[in-house]
Amino acid sequence: MSGSTFGELFRVTNFGESHGPAIGCVIDGCPPGLALAESDIQHDLDRRRPGTSRHVTQRNEPDAVEILSGVYEGLTTGTPICLLIRNTDQRSKDYGNLLDTFRPGHADYTYWRKYGHRDPRGGGRSSARLTAPMVAAGAVARKWLAEKHGTTLRGWMSALGEIEIPFVDAALIDTNPFFAPNADIVPALEAHMDALRRAGDSCGARIEVRASGMPVGLGEPLFDKLDAEIAYAMMGINAVKGVEIGSGFGCVAERGSFHGDELTPAGFASNHAGGVLGGISTGQDLVVRLAIKPTSSIRLPKASIDRAGHPTVVETLGRHDPCVGIRATPIAEAMLALVVIDQALRQRAQGGDVALPVPPIPAGRS
Repeated sequence: MSGSTFGELFRVTNFGESHGPAIGCVIDGCPPGLALAESDIQHDLDRRRPGTSRHVTQRNEPDAVEILSGVYEGLTTGTPICLLIRNTDQRSKDYGNLLDTFRPGHADYTYWRKYGHRDPRGGGRSSARLTAPMVAAGAVARKWLAEKHGTTLRGWMSALGEIEIPFVDAALIDTNPFFAPNADIVPALEAHMDALRRAGDSCGARIEVRASGMPVGLGEPLFDKLDAEIAYAMMGINAVKGVEIGSGFGCVAERGSFHGDELTPAGFASNHAGGVLGGISTGQDLVVRLAIKPTSSIRLPKASIDRAGHPTVVETLGRHDPCVGIRATPIAEAMLALVVIDQALRQRAQGGDVALPVPPIPAGRS
């Protein structure tokens, strides 16, 4: 299967299936000399892993990462880094009724038409389980970016279904299972999820992620625009159906007199562009929002067909997230980190000798 490698200079090749013995990735192009241990990666995997609350799938995976290559005496060597995560809690029997039918909203039908054969266990390659290796690779990228550029990444849930989540304090994000920056709204989110689970239904979510401390000048002017690569990366996350940069679709109702971010000696006066102008980073925060569709695996019966084209009804068994967006925040952070490190390495290769007599203006408002 092609399409399993992400990035140009910092290249991540993802492997495995949801119910196979293990999943993982190979990172090629990580600069040498970065201090790296499993503990640097495990924290982000623990934030993403299943079974952490009653509101997500109860598949109980430790997601313990193993570094198999590319690190010697605690430092990256510049050679490929292989990261392995063993699967330990598969229940393949839950998917026995899906061998000859197709779940609406899933990749079952398209995989079968494309390849003529598919792995129905937990979605196989189309499972969100395969985001775990990308979170692991993203943790490596985040550490390098923080050390070399002071770049940090932070994401949160800004809406769960029809419930808007006003931003209060970033310190609250990791204090609840929703990654919500608002403690007061958590009881309403919990009640909403409990009602969905009782009904056998699901909902979508909106995730916002930001990169702060950005270098100026990342991205290319045409097809490899920074914002274009961010959109490409985010659309590669399972269940993402929309991506906004900066004002996003809100810019339709904005006037040019308001939307254009004015420059002052003290920095930008606003950040409606989301940290990117002409495909190149401004040094302001990258501001990205994702729209995540309702989980397709629900208990309610839905019409479908079998492999012979006959009508049938599908009821999805097994353990599933009523809202896949609940665990999406660490994934969005990781994918943004992978885009930024790749662009930073490309800028170092192409424009490392560029020096201007004046420093960049401060980031200003973000």
